[in-house]
Amino acid sequence: MNSCKIRKVKIMSNILIIDDDEMMCATLTALVERKGHQTYSAMTLSDGYACVEQQSIDVVFLDVQLPDGSGLEALSRIEASASAPEVIIVTGYGDPNGAELAINSGAWDYIEKGFSAKEIVLSLERALQYRHEKQQASKDRKTAQLKRAGIIGNSAKLRACLELVAQAAESDATVFITGETGTGKELFARAVHQNSHRCNGNYVVVDCTSLPETLVESLLFGHEKGAFTGAEKAQQGLVQQAHNGTLFLDEVGELPLSLQKSFLRVLQEHKFRPLGSHQEVESDFRLVAATNRNLDQMVADGQFRSDLLFRLRSFTIELPPLRERLDDIDELCRYHIDNFCAHYGYSTKSCSPDFIATLHAYPWPGNVREFVNVLDRTVASTRLEQTLFPKHLPSNIRVQVTRSSVGSGPVAEIISSGSSVQQLPTLQDYRDAIYTQAEKQYLKDLMALTAENIPEACRISGLSQSRLYALLKKNAIARQA
Repeated sequence: MNSCKIRKVKIMSNILIIDDDEMMCATLTALVERKGHQTYSAMTLSDGYACVEQQSIDVVFLDVQLPDGSGLEALSRIEASASAPEVIIVTGYGDPNGAELAINSGAWDYIEKGFSAKEIVLSLERALQYRHEKQQASKDRKTAQLKRAGIIGNSAKLRACLELVAQAAESDATVFITGETGTGKELFARAVHQNSHRCNGNYVVVDCTSLPETLVESLLFGHEKGAFTGAEKAQQGLVQQAHNGTLFLDEVGELPLSLQKSFLRVLQEHKFRPLGSHQEVESDFRLVAATNRNLDQMVADGQFRSDLLFRLRSFTIELPPLRERLDDIDELCRYHIDNFCAHYGYSTKSCSPDFIATLHAYPWPGNVREFVNVLDRTVASTRLEQTLFPKHLPSNIRVQVTRSSVGSGPVAEIISSGSSVQQLPTLQDYRDAIYTQAEKQYLKDLMALTAENIPEACRISGLSQSRLYALLKKNAIARQA
């Protein structure tokens, strides 16, 4: 069977089948074409990737075990393609963990082989109906530019999160934002508020990690004069301050267990009684909550109420760590470096290719927050220097990137291939190999960074035009026509 084979029928939707079993491909093709759709087929992931990049695909039937990789691991790349198709996993090896991973990764359905024709057609039709209605809703949605102050980047994963912000902003549903420390949860919470009909109301932030347990009820719900020792006057609580606006509970997992039941009632009824008061107060607030903790595990451990968690999860936005959105590194870098240069009164600084490469190679365990702090320190320390090099970065970052690269050169290749020590190259040959690799990579990065602008490449590298052309030819690096 030829890869990415097209069967021409009356077109309703474009369906791609990625499966290395020819009989399964033929069965699915017959079912799909019977409904009038156009089908494409691929027997490997690489051919499947080529199809979704070349064609506008609506739904993908994806096998799990393929000759060149796992369908589950390919899910995110397929969904991130230009047409953003719905994906139906079809597998002969049903696995509850695999099913969970598939659904969490965005799959429309998870079906075991041996399915009935009715089951597969029903899943397909529902996926297409969902896709059509989602696209229509997107067209009908207000066309005003989404307010996203401080949220930098345009990677597929970030765009998906911003689409959820736009959807959430149109309702008053509780929004639950999850993600590792430093991924920008507060920025997204503020974006939900700024894009909603409540944007002119108060945006009240409650840092649950800093709430003193003895005063938490007073801070949230307020109190009357004399309600407790030291209450010399009545005080409005944070919940009441959020009336007609948004209440943001940051790190909601730290909310004291003793208060969770009371807050659940407030969330359900939007009424509460300040300490020392006999009258209930109403507050029409919209709740946005965020956490970097595993609240399911906290529920299992008796540290968080399951009923409150259910209420929080009305609308969930899961933010990706920076290491999963490396396409945003360059834009983040330029944006923040320009900002910091303006803040310190410096002229704009350029970045060497190896500086950018180091930023890409570091895993950023502290995510965007760590990234921004590092750039702040880097810009502040360079002052009059115009170009940023890896040497300007903190030593812990350079050490980790260097250590991770050890073991990927010529010696490691010889060792990993099982060759004997007697087959090691001479020291000079090894030095030459390392130099050649580094030179070629530098030139590739240089041409990419400058968009093949030869004068700019010469300025950054310090090479003459004739020398640069000679090195490009020597390393077989062709310029685009």
